Amino acid sequence: MSCGEPHEKDCSEVLDHLYEYLDREMPAGECAEFQVHLDECSPCLEKYGLEQAVKKLVKRCCGHDDVPTDLRSKVMGRIDLIRAGETVPELSVLEQAKHEQAQREQADAEAADSGTAGGSASSDPGDARAEAARAE
Repeated sequence: MSCGEPHEKDCSEVLDHLYEYLDREMPAGECAEFQVHLDECSPCLEKYGLEQAVKKLVKRCCGHDDVPTDLRSKVMGRIDLIRAGETVPELSVLEQAKHEQAQREQADAEAADSGTAGGSASSDPGDARAEAARAE
């Protein structure tokens, strides 16, 4: 997109980095250049306003969900790996979290089973009935 007017910063460059500007992830010097462009260019200012409104709407509608701390740290770790150019694990963060949850549940189940393994309790209902009949 271009408004046809000459600017120090090209419209396409401004729009390519619009979310960095919106999210305040841009160095202060570049932010000032973007602001100058937006002050001069009404099509870019309109696009900025639209994206800003969408961002506010998403925050209002979806910003109340609490993210588990471990999931947040895993996502941030993955982002750091990507930024550093390192290889990223094959499992997605969600798959990795599900895998770890399944491991925890399995460990809990094994711990519960080992707690009853020494006694006369059994996980098989048929065995429990037979043992109860012997006890009578």
